[in-house]
Amino acid sequence: MKQQDKIALYPGTFDPITNGHIDLVQRAANLFEEVVVAIASSQKKKPLFSLEERIELSEKVLADCPNVTVKGFDILLVDFAKQQKAEVLIRGLRAISDFEYEFQLASMNRTLAPDVESLFLMPADEYSFISSSLVKEVASLGGDISNFVHPLVNEALKSKTK
Repeated sequence: MKQQDKIALYPGTFDPITNGHIDLVQRAANLFEEVVVAIASSQKKKPLFSLEERIELSEKVLADCPNVTVKGFDILLVDFAKQQKAEVLIRGLRAISDFEYEFQLASMNRTLAPDVESLFLMPADEYSFISSSLVKEVASLGGDISNFVHPLVNEALKSKTK
């Protein structure tokens, strides 16, 4: 049963969006009335894809999710969540190693915005080891990443890593 009128924000760099991300978006879309995939500018991380490219790729691969929108942001996450009227932040946990960092983020976000709750979701088992960084590394070395990303993302990565 969906949480009526609840907006969830799924923030990340999505450089690029992977099948693990898509799985979490779909899970969140089944739980909430609206899901905003919030793509952080993250210039500090030196992303392979520009913010505009990451937004465009994400919009294309999530086009079949009617209650999902994709937006970029370059402000404090909790401020963006408030702008979007989101009450929930979706965070993915792939492995126990993610927990400490995510716990720190959730605690900071709760201190900054006590009315915004963090919700942790786990991807399907087949996506539990996938990260954008690992996918980019495999692609840059000519490896087959077709099981880890949408075909459009696969093509975009191939053209970026030639």
